[in-house]
Amino acid sequence: MRSRLRYLYRHYRFLVLRRVVQLGLLFLFFAANAWGWKILEGNLSASRLFGRLTLADPLAVLQLLLAGGAVATQVIVGALIVLAAYMVVGRAFCSWVCPVNLITDLAEWTRKVLGFREPPLMYLNRKLRYLVLAMVLVLSVLLSLPVFEFVSPIAAASRGVAFGMGMGWALLLAIFLFDLFVVRHGYCGHVCPLGAFYSLTTRFRLVRVRHEKDSCTLCGNCFNVCPETHVLGLVGKHDGTVNNPECTNCFRCVEVCDDDALFVSLSGGWSK
Repeated sequence: MRSRLRYLYRHYRFLVLRRVVQLGLLFLFFAANAWGWKILEGNLSASRLFGRLTLADPLAVLQLLLAGGAVATQVIVGALIVLAAYMVVGRAFCSWVCPVNLITDLAEWTRKVLGFREPPLMYLNRKLRYLVLAMVLVLSVLLSLPVFEFVSPIAAASRGVAFGMGMGWALLLAIFLFDLFVVRHGYCGHVCPLGAFYSLTTRFRLVRVRHEKDSCTLCGNCFNVCPETHVLGLVGKHDGTVNNPECTNCFRCVEVCDDDALFVSLSGGWSK
């Protein structure tokens, strides 16, 4: 029993903690609307912590500003607080906070259970998300609207849990099917403009994954679980930190590495 618990802790500790954080945030949004709790009100676009501190999605606020909308100072400050936090911990929003990650991870698990060795039925370049981000910003200016907020599955999921899903379920189902049948890690890894935004703004993050070449046996476990496998280019080649800003800091690679060649590190800048 004890050995089983050690195995589960070693291989799933970050995954379980991520799920607790993701589901816990959704529960707090729901509780604020259902029972009037003041711990976390609103949704992932804009929220209030303990009824006092305003927090906001930096990309949503940027779209509003580009659209010419009036944005309260406290909302801008809230967006800067969130941005500063992710500049330290990296693109962790995508793996630790975003509810769509639950959907895409479910699609990946289903893909493996059904034995879909390698969709895609088509190829998508991972740089497509940066084009989508640019289009979102340009259209926000041209249409005077925060374009992505009208179609964002992230906003739909967080609002849906708090206030009722409505047609948001259809958007989330579409993402699930897209990831399952069309492109592996398709939405988060190739399309999502918010993931692209955080990749651009967290380049000099402090929290990173570090690799020790001498401990690595090239078992490939890290590549099997990483949603952004291209960020692991240093594995088996040299010591250093995962510097690619597209790493989501999910730490699944750290969990499954039985060689202890990968671990969480505080390594700012571009150090190796």
